[in-house]
Amino acid sequence: MIARLTLRNVFRFAPRFLLAALGFSAIAVADGSGGGSLRAGPGFVNDVEGALVRAIVGLRERGLKQAMGEIDGILDRTPNFRLGHLVKGDMLMARAGKPVAFASLSPGHASMAPLQDEARVRLARYLDAPQVDALPAPVLQLAPAQSHVLVVDTTRSRLFVYANDLGRPRYVTDFYISLGLNGVEKQREGDQKTPLGIYRITSKRAKLPDFYGASAYPIDYPNEWDKLQGRKGHGIWLHGTPSTTYSRAPRATDGCIVLTNDDLERLSKYVDVSRTPVVIVDRLEWREPERWDKARNDFMAAFGRWRSDWESRDIERYFAHYASSFRVERGNLEAWKAGKRKVNAGKSWIKVGVGEVSLFAYPGAADVMVVDFSQDYRSSNLSNRTHKRQYWIRESGRWRILHEAVVS
Repeated sequence: MIARLTLRNVFRFAPRFLLAALGFSAIAVADGSGGGSLRAGPGFVNDVEGALVRAIVGLRERGLKQAMGEIDGILDRTPNFRLGHLVKGDMLMARAGKPVAFASLSPGHASMAPLQDEARVRLARYLDAPQVDALPAPVLQLAPAQSHVLVVDTTRSRLFVYANDLGRPRYVTDFYISLGLNGVEKQREGDQKTPLGIYRITSKRAKLPDFYGASAYPIDYPNEWDKLQGRKGHGIWLHGTPSTTYSRAPRATDGCIVLTNDDLERLSKYVDVSRTPVVIVDRLEWREPERWDKARNDFMAAFGRWRSDWESRDIERYFAHYASSFRVERGNLEAWKAGKRKVNAGKSWIKVGVGEVSLFAYPGAADVMVVDFSQDYRSSNLSNRTHKRQYWIRESGRWRILHEAVVS
């Protein structure tokens, strides 16, 4: 049975405790009627965050004394947690019958807005818990070597970890994160935005300046798709916080993805450098297994036809799988086709094997898929093994290749 939490009940049972301060956070994630839906979901892996949310939502049932105990416990463990201190101050002010600074919308309290936002998104994780039995729409196939995938939901300020369960993503855990000060869809150097896309963790860095926390994981922004779109910039990392700061506001970085230091340590066991994909989306959509399967199968059927038409040596059928705007690495499309015709004419048979397939629906771009795979090419006069990456778009109602490259 789904429970229901409404702010009216909070005010009715605790009229002088916390008042609008913590209610402000709940209103921001509510459905417009003053309440937010509470769905049973996974607990918080971060005890500090769990205790903060318990203090907020438990006021009605357990009262101010126990809520203060939760907050005091948080601050004993994390004395540099600014949001924790502010919530405690609000509780003390409310108990004394004084105005609650945290909920104020007056210009004098504009500095509170980042902490209000942090409280809002942390509480939203409780009010609208992840759909652990559904599947993340962008992640459609994981290769055997990809033990986990990280999915960053920029609207919710959460990083979700999924395990590879025979190619399908299975929910493991999630973390609060901070993102670019100016939002998402990075376009250029210095715009203080976080990119949207499919990336790989390229390395792990330690012994960094204190600003980055204990370690950092750079990702490969800009990737091929970013470069095709003319996007610039570099230096997008997953990293921690300075020793003097427990957490940062949801929008506070130069474009990097920032976790608390203890969450970054928890995350590290799921990261396999050079293999772990990082999927950054505007807002994560979860799909029921049947709908997820259909999206995957529809694309994989097109991918399979591309391979079989290549093997058929019918060069025009093969070309039909490439978009009219196909981007070749060198020269133009007609020169590329002429070269393919010449090579194809010299072969009496072709066999193309594929394996280690990973497939993602590309974030921020309508009807774009990126597929990585190992290719075992054999023919009457040439054999080789390569690793390829292709970007497919839906053109005239069917999937076609816009760009492909040998990545190793």
